[in-house]
Amino acid sequence: MSRPSRALTCALLLALGACRSTPSPVEAPGNGFLNALVLPSVGPVPYRPRALSGKVVLVSFFATWCFPCVAEVPTLQALQRDHGPEGLQVVAVGMDLEGRRVLGPYADQAALNYPMLLADEYLRSGRSAFGHIGALPMTVLLDRDGRAVSAWQGMSAHGELEKTLRKLLKR
Repeated sequence: MSRPSRALTCALLLALGACRSTPSPVEAPGNGFLNALVLPSVGPVPYRPRALSGKVVLVSFFATWCFPCVAEVPTLQALQRDHGPEGLQVVAVGMDLEGRRVLGPYADQAALNYPMLLADEYLRSGRSAFGHIGALPMTVLLDRDGRAVSAWQGMSAHGELEKTLRKLLKR
């Protein structure tokens, strides 16, 4: 296969992978999803993985180079501010390969009101409970028992997301 053909084939495969609109996280026994979030953090909000137990957790897979990811930050900050007292915890998982070097300054500059975690190699390679992260942003919503109840790729509409969160927070 020639070099241009190989590049075109790779580009096509990547594009098709990114088109998947409703990813299915791998069902994790016990607290598999919460255990996959035991990662180092950066930014102004301290992170305590054990504090996630019993909360509704919105996990946003994020990268600083991803325009939709950055555009979604104000929505996530509003949700954390408005629903945090009811038991919601937003957690961003930074997928940038440069890790702490890029994500730390971003989290500080954006004054995030939720933790920013640093993805590890297991998570980036699809070997965690969350499975393969095909496109960013990707969001996974965990109920109070740590089970994935919803997952999607792309930006979420604030109103629809808030409706879903209200139902989960009432349980």
